Amino acid sequence: MTKVLISDSLSSRAVEIFKNRGLEVDVITGMSSEELINCIHDYNGLVVRSATKVTAEVLASAKNLKVVGRAGIGVDNIDIEAASANGVVVMNTPFGNAITTAEHAIAMMFALARQIPSADKMTQSGKWEKSNFMGVELTGKTLGIIGCGNIGSRVAERAIGLKMRVVAYDPFLTLDRSQDLGVEKVELEELFSRADVITLHTPLTDVTREILNAESIAKMRDGVLIINCARGELVAEKDIKSALVSGKVGGFAVDVFPTEPPENYSLFGLKNVIATPHLGAATAEAQENVALQVAEQISDYLKDGAVVNAINMASVTAEDAPKLMPYMKLAELLGGFAGQVMRTGLQSITVEYEGHAAGLNTKPVTACALKGLMAPAMESINMVNAPVIARDRDIDVSIVNHERECEYQTLVRLKVKTEQNQLSVAGTLIGGDKPRIVDIGGVPMEASLGRQMIYTVNNDMPGIIGALGMAMANEDVNIANFILGRTKRGGNAVALLELDKEISEDVMDKIRGVPHVLEVTQLYFPSIEPTC
Repeated sequence: MTKVLISDSLSSRAVEIFKNRGLEVDVITGMSSEELINCIHDYNGLVVRSATKVTAEVLASAKNLKVVGRAGIGVDNIDIEAASANGVVVMNTPFGNAITTAEHAIAMMFALARQIPSADKMTQSGKWEKSNFMGVELTGKTLGIIGCGNIGSRVAERAIGLKMRVVAYDPFLTLDRSQDLGVEKVELEELFSRADVITLHTPLTDVTREILNAESIAKMRDGVLIINCARGELVAEKDIKSALVSGKVGGFAVDVFPTEPPENYSLFGLKNVIATPHLGAATAEAQENVALQVAEQISDYLKDGAVVNAINMASVTAEDAPKLMPYMKLAELLGGFAGQVMRTGLQSITVEYEGHAAGLNTKPVTACALKGLMAPAMESINMVNAPVIARDRDIDVSIVNHERECEYQTLVRLKVKTEQNQLSVAGTLIGGDKPRIVDIGGVPMEASLGRQMIYTVNNDMPGIIGALGMAMANEDVNIANFILGRTKRGGNAVALLELDKEISEDVMDKIRGVPHVLEVTQLYFPSIEPTC
């Protein structure tokens, strides 16, 4: 009989779902790592929250394990790479706690505005010092939301109900979607300069890490209130402490920390700081929602093979997998290229298939293209939830199958339109499984993609290649591959440089300063194995 282990506290209703689906389920909580390693080989499914650490050692012992389900969104406690290597599907429930987290952010905003924790402590100590607690009225104030997705949009709805003005920064927020929400879409610097209150609801990426720092804080209004219920690393701790001490930042409410539980957190003890122990999803309703969702997802997978909200697996049938997998990899790489080059609000995405590709089951291939496109700015995205996220953000997604013959036996073309510009990138498969980019914005080329790359657009003038090479050489960066293309002599040219390592922002600035260089983007493709 198929067996499921629940190793963290979960709703009893989730247990009933498993039993009703004909699965044997054991609930054993509080196990040590050694105890989990010793028993995990007996189970086909594992359900966890945040307490259980699903390490590489655990997975190596899980000879019969097929799926790990996280009741919640964060999968930091699961070794995704080891799970993939062991053929274990990892699922989460990314949408079950959005309302709860949004409500907590609103509660933190009120607590800051009216100094409620300090007032409570003072009053209960027997002191009556009303004059020390002059609050801030939120009605008519401007709330700046950084990240207006599943959670941020719900914060916006509630803030509008409080008669606040709402401005939002989100690279994937379209003008139409912002109008539907009743928020004003702005660039980040404008948000900093206008907002009376700022709340963070963006994923942690290389771009968003320490998005609030000394430089950005300096652009904010004096006395601004800041709320972080997203990721601790979004805020530079040293910089916000200085701003709190100086009064530049009037108050900081934090629910998340770089290390949890926090150790030696330097903001503790400041009178204008409110801290909670990662309570964003801590309501009975949210925990019930994610518990039921994960039980349904794991049951569906173990009984029927259905894959929902998988982190590391595509939704592909066993019959289609061998022929679809190379195309899915190609589509994800094309999407990853476009997503890193174009970081403004997406309006429409068209995926065109020609030749052999037109006769495939293109839905999972398109989902991989969307995943690649949005992954640079969004965590916990996979090929299952990528189409849902695109739909929720009013991004128009089209699939076009051309019956016409093309220059290549098979071709996938991705056309991306944003509020500011558009880009077309096309690729093919060489030898049946080796992805190649064959066209970028109308510029023909044949380029393989490496793990670390530089993409440039420049005027077709002498000296560009030498200047790029010299910039790399001065940084002691080896160029593994250098592919060029141009529209016509003296027109625009593009270059793709595969590098042996990442280059610094200083070097990027030097490249941007080269005469006739129009655009420079550093690219990273984590799914490509590094070159030895």
